[in-house]
Amino acid sequence: MIKGIGIDIIELTRIKKSMQKSARLVHRTLTNRELEYFNKLTSESRKVEFLAGRFAAKEAFAKANGTGLGKLSFKDIHVLPNEKGKPELLVKGHESKNLFISISHSENYAVAQVIIEE
Repeated sequence: MIKGIGIDIIELTRIKKSMQKSARLVHRTLTNRELEYFNKLTSESRKVEFLAGRFAAKEAFAKANGTGLGKLSFKDIHVLPNEKGKPELLVKGHESKNLFISISHSENYAVAQVIIEE
């Protein structure tokens, strides 16, 4: 049974400007494993897409869960590609749920959708 569906979209320019000011958003948004992956990316544009995608994914999960981010931290939500490149979503305290995620990027936006199934 589907418990929730969430979607979020973010402008890549907003993420890029924030990254150029400081690393605060990067460190506030990404888990340690996500940060390791992020630091291995070689192009600035790919780093912007990665961060924007993770930001949108975490917001989408919070919406699907019906709690918003007030009850969760970005650090409680972990999104990394599996061996085939498909993003996988792991959330502290939600290990028993089936979580489905899709992330997409265009020239100007990143969007993520999350479905929570119990």
